[in-house]
Amino acid sequence: MPTPIMADPKTIGMLITWAQHALATSGSANASQEALWLLAYALGMKQHELASRRDQPVSGEGRACAESVVLRRMAHEPLQYILGTQEFCGLDFHVNPAVLIPRPETELLVQEALREGGFVEGAVLVDVGTGSGCVAVTLATILSGMQIFALDCSGDALTVAKGNAEKHGVGDKITWKDGDLLEPLRECHVVGVVDAIVSNPPYIAEEVWAGLQPEVRDFEPRLALVAGQKGTEFHERLLHDARPFLVPGGLLIMELGQGQARSVRQAAEQAGGYTGFQTVKDEAGIERVMIARRVG
Repeated sequence: MPTPIMADPKTIGMLITWAQHALATSGSANASQEALWLLAYALGMKQHELASRRDQPVSGEGRACAESVVLRRMAHEPLQYILGTQEFCGLDFHVNPAVLIPRPETELLVQEALREGGFVEGAVLVDVGTGSGCVAVTLATILSGMQIFALDCSGDALTVAKGNAEKHGVGDKITWKDGDLLEPLRECHVVGVVDAIVSNPPYIAEEVWAGLQPEVRDFEPRLALVAGQKGTEFHERLLHDARPFLVPGGLLIMELGQGQARSVRQAAEQAGGYTGFQTVKDEAGIERVMIARRVG
């Protein structure tokens, strides 16, 4: 842990030097930039203002806030939870430990839904495991005349998602339901009329959990990450449960973990009732998204 900031006066420049050194010694690979993000947040300033005000003294309150956020990051708390925000598809989303931090790879779900959907007025779309609401909210900002359902088993996550929907002006375009996977849809009278189901389900195997980086293992919601012994349990359930809700030709689009494409494809073939299987690779070349269509 770094030496607490005690001496007075302290300038912004001295705080930057301390924060960068403190983060570097704690193992941050991006200490210089993270220090600027954290200090701008703590001091209520823009990043470019830090550079132009390096000689400006900092109040005791400002020093205490700066030290607090840097120490949190040194303890491996994700930067996004400290700052309370994460960008996704060009939009800023509020995040806290109730929700998974949106990843760039998940943007593929949005891209493929738009590319494959061909949605018309009145189409029905379902986001399973909405978390922060990043997928449902992004789609709602792009598509008009859609009926969008966002489902999650966490009431706290839905609270975050609803807030993000209001922030981006689409709160009235999404119906929120609390429950396990697709179970909440059974009361919505949409059997056989859903045009697309998209999901970033939990896909980490139990045996992998302990070896995850502490930012993930110690802070992000385990419920949104761990699927079971194999890591594909939620995919298998979705394949089974989605079919009755989808229209003939309707889409099921799921995010995958690394190396899971083959086993999920086999599970889809065993479940039956699907065709047109595709996988989409992310920027790292990993088969990250699987697309299937209901037969009909």
